[in-house]
Amino acid sequence: MANPFVHVELNTTDVDKAKKFYGRLFDWQTEDVEMGPTGRYTMIKTGGTGGGILKHPMPGEPSTWLAYVEVEDITASTQKAKSLGATIIKDVHEVPGAGWLSIISDPTGAVLGLWKSKTA
Repeated sequence: MANPFVHVELNTTDVDKAKKFYGRLFDWQTEDVEMGPTGRYTMIKTGGTGGGILKHPMPGEPSTWLAYVEVEDITASTQKAKSLGATIIKDVHEVPGAGWLSIISDPTGAVLGLWKSKTA
């Protein structure tokens, strides 16, 4: 499939409560990774599509799941989305050692992450 979903991420108001809930519900194993000034990121180890849990970066917003789609060119895809009517919530941002992401809101208000993996 072109542009597959590759990662899902929980932006939550309570990381510890979410880890406990999903760990018990699905028997997910997690690993906390320090992300410098942005804080802790919890990797979800399911053996399938990647996942993670983090403290919601937008204070006052409710907890929500965010899916990411793999793209060939993160900058071009982000700009194309904008030209088609999307709002850029988070412009292209590097995740050190992993790749680049951006977050868009489509013309209907649905939020989606775009992801470009770092190639060796």
